[in-house]
Amino acid sequence: MQTFYSSSPEETQEIGRKIGKALNGNEVIAYYGGMGMGKTTLTWGIADALGVNDGVSSPTFALVNEYSGKYKIYHFDMYRVTSLDDLYSTGFFDYIGNGVLLIEWSENIPFAIEDGFIKVHFEQGNTDCERIITIEGIDLN
Repeated sequence: MQTFYSSSPEETQEIGRKIGKALNGNEVIAYYGGMGMGKTTLTWGIADALGVNDGVSSPTFALVNEYSGKYKIYHFDMYRVTSLDDLYSTGFFDYIGNGVLLIEWSENIPFAIEDGFIKVHFEQGNTDCERIITIEGIDLN
């Protein structure tokens, strides 16, 4: 487990770039943390490291956004997903193994999070801008 401290969106994106550079193309990354903690900002950094040229946005209303770069990236928002039936309706299980999956609001689908997934926890730091980002399941050194 590694812990990073960010005091700006730019630093959070840089942490995302470190993650992106360490990926092999079939990882599932589960994000945990409240509204405004930097989940989509981290995704910007991961996508940038993987050569995504399109803008990254929160998939809140679409449930999943797809980006193309070095690998396919599927960016999920599970904010409104609360049951296995809801999860199946997103097509989530069909995406596993076909690219990098980035899952916001993973705390809403604990029944679908597996041991081999990378987990990223976001916490508020000492100020409004500070974030404590803890990552497990991947070595970024």
